[in-house]
Amino acid sequence: MQVSVETIEGLERKMTVEVPAENIASEVQKKLQSISQTARMNGFRPGKVPFKVVKKRFGPQVRGEVLGDVINKSFQEAVVQEKLRPAGQPRIEPVSGLEEGQEDDAFTYTAIFEVYPEFEPKFDDSISIEKPTVEISQSDIDDMVENLLKQRTEYEDVSRPAAKDDQVVIDFTGSIDGEEFQGGKAEQAPLVLGSGAMIEGFEDQLEGISAGEDKEISVTFPESYHSEELAGKVAQFKIHAHSVKEARLPELNEELVKSFGIEDGNVESLRADIRKNMDRELEQRLDARIKQQVMDGLLQLNDIDVPKALAQEEIGRLREQLTQQMPPEADAEHLSDDLFSEEASRRVRLGLVIGEIVRHKEIKADAAAVRQQVESIASSYQEPQQVIDYYYGNPELMQNVEGLVLEKAVTDSVLDAATVSEKPFSFKEIMNPEPSVPDQDSGADSEQDRG
Repeated sequence: MQVSVETIEGLERKMTVEVPAENIASEVQKKLQSISQTARMNGFRPGKVPFKVVKKRFGPQVRGEVLGDVINKSFQEAVVQEKLRPAGQPRIEPVSGLEEGQEDDAFTYTAIFEVYPEFEPKFDDSISIEKPTVEISQSDIDDMVENLLKQRTEYEDVSRPAAKDDQVVIDFTGSIDGEEFQGGKAEQAPLVLGSGAMIEGFEDQLEGISAGEDKEISVTFPESYHSEELAGKVAQFKIHAHSVKEARLPELNEELVKSFGIEDGNVESLRADIRKNMDRELEQRLDARIKQQVMDGLLQLNDIDVPKALAQEEIGRLREQLTQQMPPEADAEHLSDDLFSEEASRRVRLGLVIGEIVRHKEIKADAAAVRQQVESIASSYQEPQQVIDYYYGNPELMQNVEGLVLEKAVTDSVLDAATVSEKPFSFKEIMNPEPSVPDQDSGADSEQDRG
């Protein structure tokens, strides 16, 4: 077998493979002889069909099958021989030896494919990592207790006008230029004023409304609103208030504490359980924040070419993920690849860099680290052992866990080399970071928060 390789452009390679004619002829001969032992043809007893007849009848088909096998086998042997690492499936183009009458010629084909980039992964002290330091205070725990109580808020009718944080039960009908629009109507919809469930300006104008009162308000949909038909439009809403209700927080007593899963009903036990959950969530958030900086640093230092085939596969995965998140009637298949290409390229490049670090440093996902990761995941569930057993019984989940362990090991290696500084943050700053872009798309699709 003769092999030659040339670089087309970037990571693309063109490999020409020539397989001797006798190699193919011998394989064709073997298959035809096997067929002749069982072949059934009119005028002949089973197994007694002359070989020449078998060859004439089945020869072209068998040769095609043999050539397919030869391509698969010789391609794998050739890339090993040339020390190539193909990325994606090759495009095979026969050159000679395929047509009828060329049986005595060597079979030659070209394989065009991309290879994985070869590079030495870089990470050093030029990567700057800001490591947050956070102390959970008693007031942070107090806030979490208050949030739990708010989840059990009950609303009681009041005779006064509505104020912020009150719940109003309303009917509303929205229209633009006198025409009602889809999703702009609801009946008996409960709405907490100040919750941000409706678009900006809607809730503010309901402060001061009383039970039984009718009111008409005007609001402007944000330019970034998810519905193009409504974005930037001014809408009028006719409102009828059925009732105004005031929030009543429940008393933090033994019965309520037990309802949160604290068997002894003790408030201090509840606070200790809350603290434990806060510690776990904080650790996860800090790890994610540091990991993001590490990955960004690796991408900046390792500006490598990305195989188009791998990027295209990742685009397919991103499109599938989006499809799963969209309503059933939506169709993400028609969305342009351009919408996903940047993120797909980033993910592939990062995966290649991490993979090379793992390979160069010979990092392994040892059983103890994997077990620790699974236990960490399971710790947030009520029955951790059931979760652990489920993971260990699912090879795909375990593969994902092993990937997380390898990523953590890579992150630790980069941190050891990086320039790390500490910066104090409050618990709230870490858990509720300010959004980089204000979220104006507050219109909801349920009956209680349309508009």
